[in-house]
Amino acid sequence: MTRRTGGRARDAVVTGIGLCLPGSGAPVFTADDLWNVASTGTSCLVKNGVYYGSVDLPDKTFDERVPGIPEFFSRHYTDAHRFGLVSLAQACTDAGLEVQHDLQEAAILVGRGGVDANIDSYLAVLKADPATYPVADALEMFVAAEQAVTPSDVALVQGALTRSKGANYTISCGCASSALQIGNAQRLIAAGEVDVAVVTGVDVFSATLIRNIQRLLSGAQRAYDAMRSQDMPGLLPSFDALMRPYDRRAECINHGEGSATIVMESREHAFGRDARPYGQVLSQATTRDGLASPLASDESGKALVCAVRRCLGDTWEIDQVPYIHGGSDGNVVVTAFEANAIRELYGPASSDLLMTSQEGCFGHNGAPAGCIGVALTLLMMNHGQVCPTANCEQPAEELTFDPVPGTAPRRLDFDHALSFNYQVGGVKSAILLGSPDV
Repeated sequence: MTRRTGGRARDAVVTGIGLCLPGSGAPVFTADDLWNVASTGTSCLVKNGVYYGSVDLPDKTFDERVPGIPEFFSRHYTDAHRFGLVSLAQACTDAGLEVQHDLQEAAILVGRGGVDANIDSYLAVLKADPATYPVADALEMFVAAEQAVTPSDVALVQGALTRSKGANYTISCGCASSALQIGNAQRLIAAGEVDVAVVTGVDVFSATLIRNIQRLLSGAQRAYDAMRSQDMPGLLPSFDALMRPYDRRAECINHGEGSATIVMESREHAFGRDARPYGQVLSQATTRDGLASPLASDESGKALVCAVRRCLGDTWEIDQVPYIHGGSDGNVVVTAFEANAIRELYGPASSDLLMTSQEGCFGHNGAPAGCIGVALTLLMMNHGQVCPTANCEQPAEELTFDPVPGTAPRRLDFDHALSFNYQVGGVKSAILLGSPDV
């Protein structure tokens, strides 16, 4: 690849990283916090019936990190609002931008996969009887409902906080949601429509719901086992074990909650204010397996191969990419199509590829995954080290790549990488990343 001195003005560079994720003792807020957890393969999951990654965000901490919000609105915020605002504020601080003054022309883009945080507000309105509901409480319910009954909830309050007059919308595409918004941000910047785009992925999953699902599935498992013969396969994985992406013992997914935000700018805008770029988003592509089932996934990996090749285009070659941030959540189906895709893309050289997943650190948190993948990959690029796959100790035999098992990072100097994300139903997203000066 030919290096471009100084790059092009409309390159999309990442200048800010902000988080609100599960941590060990305190939430993960900064890029340094993220690195300290991921580079050591630390799992922040806690078992309470099921393993879950929860964020402990007291009101005092929220108020300190996002000051000045009228209590009339903030008292009706769900955890999704709170997490998303905290990660946005931290990303702007990291980028050297003032939230309420420097983003008025910025695009504020949000990815949301789940609606668990919205259910209480929705049900409150649904069950309220206008004939008997206290008039004094009606306005409170209205404000809560307007802010929280739709998946565009976080974009609504982020747009208000930033006073943005630019693009402000939400994409809901499961665990690929913020990855698609990163692609949209890169295209908006490249087209000259905006100079700054702030992308947030945020989701909250109900631990109570997950525990109930586990109980329901346990009952189904017992019924199946009672009729199962030796030639019949096992039906359901364990939902109370620790998730182990790329490990031979992988059998389950652990969920988590939280938010991740990245600030993207045109190179010209970032350099004009002496901002420090972590790296750049070169391209993003989305494909689907094309299957009739809304729950199935093609294990051949062909759609993922197509997404990668669209990212590379005629400008880059796959042998320039020695590291991939994988999207494995401990699901053996995901491992299968990733392994097959890597075999097709790299051929005999696939065994030299480093491909890791850090979902075991924070849990499978849905929409934040795209932003986390970009943030972590660029941090690895800057440190010259690849983080290990959290909770992977015994790599599965079918892997066609090196998952960096254990708890120590692996040294690697690299200027290009890919980051993968998926949605149930066969959606595949690939993001091509580069160091600041490629």
